[in-house]
Amino acid sequence: MIARLRQWKITALVAILLFPQMVPAKEQSSTEGLTARDYGTLPSISMMTISPSGERIAYRSTADGKDFAIIYSLSEKRHVASLDLSEITPRNMYFATDDELILVASEVRRLFGFRDKLDLSTAYAFNLEQREVRQLLTPGDLIYRGQSGLGRIAGFSPDKKFVYMPAYVPDDEYDQSPRMSLVQVELDSPRRPRVHFKGQDESIDFFLDDKGQVIAHELFDNRKNRHTILALQGDEWKEIYREDTELMKISVVGLTPDRESLVLVANNSETNRDDYFIMDLVTGEIENAGLGRSDADIESTFTGMDRVVWGVSYSGFNPSYKFFDEDLDKRMAEIQAYFPEHSVWLRDWSEGWDDLIVYVEGSNVAGIYYKFSKGQAPVQMASARPGIADEMVHPIGRMSFRARDGMIIPSLLTIPRNSVAELKNLPAVLMPHGGPGSYDRVGFDWLAQALANRGYLVIQPQFRGSTGFGLAHYTAGHGEWGGKMQDDLTDAVSVLAKKGIVDPERVCIVGASYGGYAALAGGAFTPELYQCVVSINGVADLEDMLRDEERQHGDDHWVVAYWQKNIGKGEASRDLLRKVSPVRYADSFQAPVLLIHGEDDLTVPFSQSKDMYKKLKRAKKPVQLVELKDETHHLLHNETRLQTVEAIVDFVDQYLQPSTE
Repeated sequence: MIARLRQWKITALVAILLFPQMVPAKEQSSTEGLTARDYGTLPSISMMTISPSGERIAYRSTADGKDFAIIYSLSEKRHVASLDLSEITPRNMYFATDDELILVASEVRRLFGFRDKLDLSTAYAFNLEQREVRQLLTPGDLIYRGQSGLGRIAGFSPDKKFVYMPAYVPDDEYDQSPRMSLVQVELDSPRRPRVHFKGQDESIDFFLDDKGQVIAHELFDNRKNRHTILALQGDEWKEIYREDTELMKISVVGLTPDRESLVLVANNSETNRDDYFIMDLVTGEIENAGLGRSDADIESTFTGMDRVVWGVSYSGFNPSYKFFDEDLDKRMAEIQAYFPEHSVWLRDWSEGWDDLIVYVEGSNVAGIYYKFSKGQAPVQMASARPGIADEMVHPIGRMSFRARDGMIIPSLLTIPRNSVAELKNLPAVLMPHGGPGSYDRVGFDWLAQALANRGYLVIQPQFRGSTGFGLAHYTAGHGEWGGKMQDDLTDAVSVLAKKGIVDPERVCIVGASYGGYAALAGGAFTPELYQCVVSINGVADLEDMLRDEERQHGDDHWVVAYWQKNIGKGEASRDLLRKVSPVRYADSFQAPVLLIHGEDDLTVPFSQSKDMYKKLKRAKKPVQLVELKDETHHLLHNETRLQTVEAIVDFVDQYLQPSTE
């Protein structure tokens, strides 16, 4: 571990005495070497969370081909319960009380009466004493049958007996345009929920006081392009905010501790960064809370189950934090200082913030959970990837370069360990991120690590259109799909080649989602640059993609407006969409192409890769298509993740021919 970390004399709970199933039967030594499968496999331990009292933790364990949620008593030093997750694919879990664990999960399947598959996400409550799992909301039980996104909890009753969950509730069995309402669900007996607060046609969110009463109501009218916030004042609802806009310009994220104001994240025109504001629930006046920075965006807030906000995290290759409580703010700063250059993620906390669960990853760590309790020595809880020793993690460097038009492009480089001493003439993989409104961070990127392990320098440019680097950097990507966004990727290779770091004759491009589009655009528009192209769940036909969004949401929905603005600066014409769609340029491809796509991908339909495959085949171009059975856009399953990483590494190896020494 890091030298400074040892000064704290951390107690390791990963010993066989406490967590026997967390330690693999045979530890892999650093001299044995690792394969793509070792880097690509799902973490053995993930989603660690702590109970309100701090007495229990829960985590997901996927060791030895099994998938369980494990609940462990820290005071009794024993397992309290476990839950088989073979029928549930959790995306998140947390404690509602010490005895109730909430799991948010999803399943893609068909429903009778609906043409397309649906992502039927929902939340389950697992009672640790009774060993019972209960689905909190079931489509058709009061709520509309054809809806997803059912895992969100807006608040709890004071006695924690009930949860309040947003859901679409039809007026009757014939209602095909139900309104979003707030539904009251009893944790012990979730069947037959009832409407706690009846929403309107445009409702999108609800905020409650400490008694469970709705005190603020957020709405967005897609037809009128109107964003509205109503506040309860006495017995009447008053409009305290209205803005006519295609896309919401403020994000309402929670309440102040006194529940007299809403908390907003919005752009600060003076800094061009996302900033923290509060909106008075009586007057509607908006005030800057003084937490913004000129060098980073406020990226997220730390919000309790009551939606009270206690602090913020900032954007950047490594996260940073600010908390309202001075003692907590100092504690978090001290924790970060002991992991220099690594990402320290605050994952959970107990009631009163006495116990913090943090997750550390970076150039020397493949992922480790720690518990930091007030007045106590920190405790190492578990390694996420116990089979990957510190010395087998390939280091992550940073660089910035100036694109051809002068824009600064921050970038990450994952460097093969055996090349750190001499960065010269390396084979490289350019790996643009998805989104495109996203960005890469310092951490354990399983695909970047697997490729670096084969001797490739992995380049991750934060091209214009990426978030996290200010509004100007983000909006500079609007209308630049296949244009300046693509130029930024080309320039990254050019800069590193001119410095002698990258061999320009041995470069492949690999990406997922938008990154998959960028990979295909690279093959179509700069065919001489790449020796191979890999698209994972990527977009190939922008015209078809936008048509799917319009069919799914309606052409007046904000989602369609978002894509119109992102791709075409407000109006993505047919000519523009076709001009930048790789599917229409199959004849231009020179490099072999590997297409990988989940059959249950509802974000980018499988048909995108299927159509690209057909066009390349007709053009007699070398192309392979791998269909991932029962997989979504996010590669959540271990089997398909391994299938993906092995296929990519084998494919890239064919064309970059790395050294095997």
